[in-house]
Amino acid sequence: MTTVRQNSSNAPAQEPPDDGSRGAWLLVAQREIVTRVMNKAFVIGLLVSLAVIALLAAFFTWQSTRVDTYTVAVAGSDATAVASATAAAELADAEGGSTELELLEVADDDAARAALSAGDADVWLHPGGDGWVLAGEGQPDSTVSRLVGTAVEQEVLAANAEAAGTTPAELSEGAALTTEALDPDAMGEDTLFFASFALSFLFFAGAIGSGMMIASSVVEEKQSRLVEIIATAVPLRQLLAGKIVGSSVIAAGQNLLFAAVGLAAVAVSPIAIALPALSTSLIWFVVFFTVGFLALAALYAVAGALASRSEDLQYTSTPMTMLVMGVYFLTFTASGSFLTVLSYVPVANVVAMPARVLSGDTSWWEPVVSLLILAAFAVLALLVSERAFRGALMQTGGRISWKQALRAEA
Repeated sequence: MTTVRQNSSNAPAQEPPDDGSRGAWLLVAQREIVTRVMNKAFVIGLLVSLAVIALLAAFFTWQSTRVDTYTVAVAGSDATAVASATAAAELADAEGGSTELELLEVADDDAARAALSAGDADVWLHPGGDGWVLAGEGQPDSTVSRLVGTAVEQEVLAANAEAAGTTPAELSEGAALTTEALDPDAMGEDTLFFASFALSFLFFAGAIGSGMMIASSVVEEKQSRLVEIIATAVPLRQLLAGKIVGSSVIAAGQNLLFAAVGLAAVAVSPIAIALPALSTSLIWFVVFFTVGFLALAALYAVAGALASRSEDLQYTSTPMTMLVMGVYFLTFTASGSFLTVLSYVPVANVVAMPARVLSGDTSWWEPVVSLLILAAFAVLALLVSERAFRGALMQTGGRISWKQALRAEA
């Protein structure tokens, strides 16, 4: 069993009077910010993260504009196959998508198989059984199958209509299907999923990175006994406040940089039309994250105070890490009523509510109410953490539990 050694009288050291040190929290905050900004590992990590975001955005933009060309082999003696392949190519051009079809006429079936084997053709269209077969070395591309299938249906329908003494238009009368968007500004499902994932990632990166920063800072000062010197000049609650403010500024600034790079990438991408909605959602995310991180920073600071050595930090910070990971995985996969519930649950609403704002599934008052709930949670977390921080920081000799920290005389 680990023995916990306290400074004196089984209680934390008495705090110095606030007189003359009321602004100490600001000095602590400045020191935390400068130390982090001057840290080469942090700067390099930040630059690498920005580069990764930019490269990912460029990759997705390239993917959305890239055109894939497929060659359809048909026997030149089969007029229906030639007509179907030609019609499929025209359908692809009319859709204006990322798929183009080219026609390759070969002498016979053997030549078509040879073209597939040699890579000169991607698919081979030929009659088989009671219908048509689209063959490939592997499973044909789904878009190609859809285009060719539609073209074959049209050609066969035209042939059958002519044989019956009618026209395809008469046979298909009343079967036309059109699409309509009741809300033209509504976000597409793919865009919503990508945006929700991006918000979840921003939360995860900011919370874990800056949270562990404050925890490491606390335990390093405690392990080196430097905190005992600091405590003679700075009230512990101001020391905690300074560390929370400093780490919060770093976390918010980091997320603002990530968001700016992301919005710049969206502005030059095919989904640039979604930029206004994304901007509004990101503004709400920054506000929610700033409030929510105050609570997380306080909890991570306590995690550092509960540890006596750096090796203990992984154990004492596990609850916060699990909370952050839970929010990360739940929020970008949630939908419907579950997402609505999460948008009012601290700390999950940091991501869930901005995601709902992006989808247009909120009234004007919902983000305000959710933010007030988050703020109330942050105040409670700060009050409890401040007590635990002061009760644990000056105790040494081993890991300290939350229960011990809260019961210690402050």
